[in-house]
This record gives sequence, structure tokens and C-alpha cells, in this order.
Amino acid sequence: MKIKVLGPGCANCATLEKRTSDALAATGVSATVEKVTDFAEIASYGVMSTPALVIDEQVVVSGRVPKVDEIGALLTRS
Repeated sequence: MKIKVLGPGCANCATLEKRTSDALAATGVSATVEKVTDFAEIASYGVMSTPALVIDEQVVVSGRVPKVDEIGALLTRS
């Protein structure tokens, strides 16, 4: 599984990255996490509001920071 955290590096982006790591640890899902700060690449996903979470090239959350358990549920569905 490949996960991307999209955002310019704001506090919410860092929080999303941390919560994603926590959710991965809690669920035992194996994945690589990449932080994407390039505005052109972020825009290529159609994201207008950051932070955003992309799982296997599909935007699953945009414009907010979900709780760890919500991220965990998204990870186990993918």
C-alpha cells in the first residue's frame, strides 16, 4: 500500500502524517508513507484544500485531519 500526505507543510499536515503513522501501527497494515509538498503535484490530485490523504492514488480525505480510528478504518478498507 502506498500512502501520500498532501500539503504545504503546515501544522495540520504534520498532524495528519503523525496520525497516519499511528493508524498504521495500530492496524498492523504495511505501507509506505510519502509527504507531498509540491503544489503542482497536489493540484494534480484535484485537491483544493489541504491537508489531504491519498491511499493507493485515491484521495480519501481532503481539507481536514481525521482521527486515528477513522484513518485506520480507511486503511483496512483499501
